[in-house]
Amino acid sequence: MKLLLVGSGGREHALAWAISASPLCDALYCAPGNAGIAQVADCVPVAAEDVDGLVRFARETAIDFVIVGPEAPLVAGLVDALDEAGIKAFGPRKAAAALEGSKGFMKDFCVRHNIPTAAYGRFTDIAKAKEFVARQGAPIVVKADGLAAGKGVVVAMTEDEALAAIDMMMGDKAFGAAGAELVIEEFMQGEEASFFALADGETAIPFGDAQDHKRVGDGDTGPNTGGMGAYSPAPIVDKAMAERVMAEIIRPTVAGMKAEGMPFTGVLYAGLMITATGPRLIEYNARFGDPECQVLMMRLKSDIMPALLATADRQLSHFDLRWSDKPALCVVMASQGYPGGYEKGTEIRGLDTLPQADDLVVFHAGTVRDGEGRLLASGGRVLGVTALGETLAAAQEKAYAAIDGINWPKGFCRRDIGWRALK
Repeated sequence: MKLLLVGSGGREHALAWAISASPLCDALYCAPGNAGIAQVADCVPVAAEDVDGLVRFARETAIDFVIVGPEAPLVAGLVDALDEAGIKAFGPRKAAAALEGSKGFMKDFCVRHNIPTAAYGRFTDIAKAKEFVARQGAPIVVKADGLAAGKGVVVAMTEDEALAAIDMMMGDKAFGAAGAELVIEEFMQGEEASFFALADGETAIPFGDAQDHKRVGDGDTGPNTGGMGAYSPAPIVDKAMAERVMAEIIRPTVAGMKAEGMPFTGVLYAGLMITATGPRLIEYNARFGDPECQVLMMRLKSDIMPALLATADRQLSHFDLRWSDKPALCVVMASQGYPGGYEKGTEIRGLDTLPQADDLVVFHAGTVRDGEGRLLASGGRVLGVTALGETLAAAQEKAYAAIDGINWPKGFCRRDIGWRALK
């Protein structure tokens, strides 16, 4: 098959790495890709949000199947446009992608279908949002309704922090139109986990679990980021908990979306809070996580392509997947200053001197090569150093040993990825 992968981050490099190993892959293109993806795919200069350009490229290149990585093109209706052009794709249509595209929609959907989640309010008026905070007190969580690249959430431990978050999102328009509406919800106590399921509109099957590290600093300190590292599996999601998540959250979602006339096909990524009374949904994403995708691809023993095709073809009811029992751990290396302002174009050396091994892969998230062939950082999150080990401690040791061999003075990483499980 001729395949097109849409996106340019670490998630897409992990997917490209897995897809390129499939016997079903005759040719793999990636739009727009990055310097790491270029090692396993032909990168084409079409932006991930350029719906018309992507459809035109897929048509002109006679692409058989498109895999959409990021959320923005899904919410913009890329799968709808490909479908209208007669091109098969992996990912939800625009209406179903609203599970991620609008936190307010997702919360209201949960209420309609009795899916456990935090109590909340929706606001388009600053004064009313602040009144709600005054009534509820802190801690409390303030979220931009729309897409904000993983940064539109403030966990406010005081009322003043919550009020400042409201001013920042709605008053200062820090996230543009994404903050025109806010969701403000109760603070849930428990341990967070990421749970993934493939859904074909009717059937859903588990696709692994992980734990992410959202905050920028060691010990989960500092501002939220798009993710500074992850490991899989998540010890808190044992077999019994996984079945509860499927029964109480995933299956009711798939059934509810079908009943409301917008069947969900693709990957459902449930951000969970595992509380004393069971799993509760924090939010849904309509695509693989980043950096969770990196650790999932390292652990997946099955060929990924039949799974993606079975999802798109609505054939998951008799599908099964094989996973490595070994844990995987990913450490994100980011540009100094991230998630605030950072310098682009800084040189990264040393990747070619790392040991070549199946259990260690450096996934690229924000890299380019210049005219002289030098590897340069082009984003906030830049590399995802990912290792598989007999134990989580062994995977962690392997990942940090590789990081110590990378020469990038303008980069940094957390040194405690996996701390919760290892503790």
